Amino acid sequence: MARRRFAVRSAFRALVCTVLCGGLLVSSSFADDRSAVDRSPDLVATASGPSDDFLQRYAETFRFRLGYPSSVEITPDGDAVLFLRSGGRSFVRDLYLFDPATGTESKLLTAEEILGGVEEELTDEEKARRERMRLAARGIAGYSLSGDGTEILAPLSGRLFVVDRSSKKARELTVEGGFPIDPRFSPGGEAIAYVADGDLYVIDVEADDATRLTTRTSETVTNGLPEFVAQEEMDRDHGYWFSPDGSKIAYQRTDVDGVETFYIPDPADPGKAPQSWPYPRPGKTNASVRLGVIAATGGETVWVDWDRKEYPYLATVRWQKDAPLTILVQDRHQQEQVLYAVDDATGAVTELLRETDDAWLNLDQSMPLWLPGGERFLWTTERRGAWQLELRAADGSLVREVTPLDFGYAGFQHLDADEGTGGAVYVTAAQDPTQSHIWRLPLDGRGKGVQLTEEPGMHGIQISDNGSLQIVKSATLDAASRAEVRRADGTVLGVLGEQAEDSGLDLQLEFVEVGEDPSFHSVVVRPEGFDPSLSYPVILQVYGGPHAQTVTKTGTRYTLNQWIANQGYIVVSIDGRGTPRRGRAWERTIRGNFIDQPLADQVTTLKALGERFPEMDLERVGVFGWSFGGYFSAMATMRHPELFDAGVAGAPVTDWQDYDTHYTERYIGLPQEDPEAYEVSNVLTYADQLEKPLLIIHGTADDNVYFVHALKMSDALLRAGKDHEFLTLSGHTHMVTEPAIVERMYRRIMDFFHENLGDPAPRQATAR
Repeated sequence: MARRRFAVRSAFRALVCTVLCGGLLVSSSFADDRSAVDRSPDLVATASGPSDDFLQRYAETFRFRLGYPSSVEITPDGDAVLFLRSGGRSFVRDLYLFDPATGTESKLLTAEEILGGVEEELTDEEKARRERMRLAARGIAGYSLSGDGTEILAPLSGRLFVVDRSSKKARELTVEGGFPIDPRFSPGGEAIAYVADGDLYVIDVEADDATRLTTRTSETVTNGLPEFVAQEEMDRDHGYWFSPDGSKIAYQRTDVDGVETFYIPDPADPGKAPQSWPYPRPGKTNASVRLGVIAATGGETVWVDWDRKEYPYLATVRWQKDAPLTILVQDRHQQEQVLYAVDDATGAVTELLRETDDAWLNLDQSMPLWLPGGERFLWTTERRGAWQLELRAADGSLVREVTPLDFGYAGFQHLDADEGTGGAVYVTAAQDPTQSHIWRLPLDGRGKGVQLTEEPGMHGIQISDNGSLQIVKSATLDAASRAEVRRADGTVLGVLGEQAEDSGLDLQLEFVEVGEDPSFHSVVVRPEGFDPSLSYPVILQVYGGPHAQTVTKTGTRYTLNQWIANQGYIVVSIDGRGTPRRGRAWERTIRGNFIDQPLADQVTTLKALGERFPEMDLERVGVFGWSFGGYFSAMATMRHPELFDAGVAGAPVTDWQDYDTHYTERYIGLPQEDPEAYEVSNVLTYADQLEKPLLIIHGTADDNVYFVHALKMSDALLRAGKDHEFLTLSGHTHMVTEPAIVERMYRRIMDFFHENLGDPAPRQATAR
């Protein structure tokens, strides 16, 4: 009986980020109805007692994220698990190996060993790429396995090393053209491709000979790299793809001619030349993208022939065994997308399916996934009102719906293409959006699915190609991130070791659903020394925007919120309309208006919580958030002074005409077509309404939400005669990683709230 399995690892990695992210950077993650507000049975207390040095440790451990296994890979035959890990207070990652046969792990490789102690150096382009990937690691920041799992590719400091896994011997390859970006093995491991100075190269591993495949025609053209919006907004990190047999490469050609250039100067060093990047603003010129196919040994490029004027976005590229090169393209408005099969010999395309949505279409980079033989593929869609997994024939016609409409589908994990049983898929799903559980579902539609996890939290699974080994990744309320290695029969072989530090806090979390039709999920965090006779000022920790949740049953998410609560506050987070995992209509409420409905939901829910919990003093309320949450905080402070007494806006978008095309236009259209949407969604529109204290925080080197956003808001407030505070983080990007700055920033935030909200007080003394 033949058995073939194909794994999609991106979804697993996304889960890892989801369960480990907290604090400033809120990342995307994946309740019975009650009238009014009810206490949830999920009242939780965990871990040890409070710690006076918490904030220093929080900063030095990168918000307690350092020390967890990451970039986990199982070898194809399941004989080993590889992963990266740093120390609990180090960004430097080493490569480790877990041996399933013995249940032990060992250090396989370090950057120091390979480089001989020489300090790693990165180009501005590589730093920017890592920023897009939200990657702050050093040392072995990334690696890849050869197709048979016997060799490891480790890029370090602009050099490429191939390491034999059994002997641990490293061999350096000759790199031509400059700093190699995105180096990867061909499927067979005989070659390695990379991009240097905007051109695509291939190295013959055995001969150690590099061939340049492309030649840039101008300074505005690059080959083999994804454009900014593909990396930042489409979740597509690659700009080239090997054919299954390694004989050809499909590559992206990008021309940014006509795209605006944004500059990032260093205000602390006026003699230093600013960095410059092409940045497409809403309604203006985007990068021009083409897809070509070239022999891995060089030659003429065959250009893929789709209507690039009608569908300028190259959203997804996939090239699998037994299947055609497949691409997904979108129109500028992201309301129509087409899946094409490509003839790689001629560049001709054949339409497989078309999706439309009068609001916008979300992308799922795990799809399409072709089954062995190329006669069917998997696809996900929201066309019926919620995410579903479908099975489709090679011509794109629907075979069956794999998941029901009300299943709560959250993400694809693994395909078990067992020809004898009809195959199965592993997915994550839950009807409660605060959780995500692993399910195994029959692919042929016969029989029922099996739920493989039960404990509240977020879960994911990774499985070896031959199906013999599994890694179940979980983050729950009672435990931090945990990666458990199992055999296919469920036998536990061990847990990937972690060196993360414990926060030392006792998490006091209460999950509450507010209202009915709709109901809103929220979490209330009380101080460890909570006194029910006192009335506590309230802080709303908010994100409030697309593709991100703040309310999930994962304890690590609330570490900072617990520390803030321990300073004498009740901290609340709420997921209102516009956030994911509640269906198409729930999310698309924000079409044409980023703020009105989400802000109304937060205000309504917070007031309802205050009515339910008298210890919450709604006469003293603060709000803070980062990125979209910073935007939300500024809006809340300006537009609802009757509720919010102080706001902290971290790295806020203020004028959406200064953000990027793909994100902004997805939700509120093009500014020349709907100027009102940009006006109502603009913080500057409401600057003259500010009545309460507002603290703005922004990094001067931010290349996601540029520093101009904070400057524009400060200028508008000054011109309106509105006092405010501005904390500038000199030289910092959207990710604030320097421990001293993180610590001092949060101390300033808490001083600000103490100054404006005060301390807990007996209830009878709190009325104004």
